[in-house]
Amino acid sequence: MAKTKDEIQSEALSTIKPLKRAGMGISMGVGKTRICLNHFRLVEKVIRKKYDRNARALVVAPKKVILETWKVEAIKWDMEYLIDNMDFTTYISLKKQHLDYDIVYLDECHSLLYSHESWLKEFNGNIIGATGTPPRMEKSEKGKMIVKYCPIVYEYFIDEAVNDNILNEYAITVHLLELENTNNMLIEKGSKKWHTSEIKNYNYWSDRISNSNTPKERQITSVQRMKAMQTFPSKDDYAKRLLDQSKHKCLLFANTQKQADKLCKHSYHSKNADSEDNMTLFKEGQITKMSCVLQLNEGANIPHLKEGIIMHAYGNNRKSAQRIGRLLRLNPNDTATIHILCYKDTVDLKWVKSALEDLDQSKISWYDPDIF
Repeated sequence: MAKTKDEIQSEALSTIKPLKRAGMGISMGVGKTRICLNHFRLVEKVIRKKYDRNARALVVAPKKVILETWKVEAIKWDMEYLIDNMDFTTYISLKKQHLDYDIVYLDECHSLLYSHESWLKEFNGNIIGATGTPPRMEKSEKGKMIVKYCPIVYEYFIDEAVNDNILNEYAITVHLLELENTNNMLIEKGSKKWHTSEIKNYNYWSDRISNSNTPKERQITSVQRMKAMQTFPSKDDYAKRLLDQSKHKCLLFANTQKQADKLCKHSYHSKNADSEDNMTLFKEGQITKMSCVLQLNEGANIPHLKEGIIMHAYGNNRKSAQRIGRLLRLNPNDTATIHILCYKDTVDLKWVKSALEDLDQSKISWYDPDIF
């Protein structure tokens, strides 16, 4: 039998309520902010009864826009009175905060790093974490921090929410593209300029990685290869065709601001003065196609968004889930179509498979335009 949002929220709250340090792995669209607000409401009652004072909470999130959603949700659920007893900060500023809180809420707790430990180990109050994408590897930096300070004790993820009709159905198509062999890429290095092909450029960086002398050098060179691949023109051309062919409200996730502006007339990013106007027009349906970059990952809900194009998967399930999550706010009977572009026979294939590992594989198809 399908669960309701209220039932899931009640389950999560009951699980974390008796624990001093706990984390929740909860899909977008389920209401993790409301769960935390209800949790603080209970903490407030206990503190008042025990110490005859108001409880104090610190809410930590990676971006200020996420912190604003706490205030909006508190008003929405008649818990606005709690906001007066809550302070808000970003992870980057956590070390600057005092320790005089009863509880800390770590929103998007997958953002925890070793650099936050100096503050957290001094904090004696309760810690509650929430994320839609807990780190897969417990021995990674983020994994160790979550295990230590907000171990995941309750889980409810995307496909469970789809099955319970909380999120709409989705269909993902991975488009397998060939690297081009034409010398159509202009490379500029200082005063030197030359043309090369996608294949030559990819092989150049792959050889550099293979010949790296240290792990640090290998890491830096791997990032340089990834950034180079993000500029390959063949994905631009293919994405533009998909966008032009779309008959629905469609959002294109570009790699760079320059790419976003190139591929779509209406874009959303920090250097576009028309971004907010474009977002309003897109939400209202006055325009049906828009491009964006990372800025839109969190905190944006776009009505009737039925199609998305993801140009790069990064091998990161969190970034991919955030993008895919933008398309899971339709009516439960609707299906969102998600296109992911991938260079076959390259590391890109590994990245895409890793990014989609946690999703229902029966809803993912692999399309090779050179065969069909």
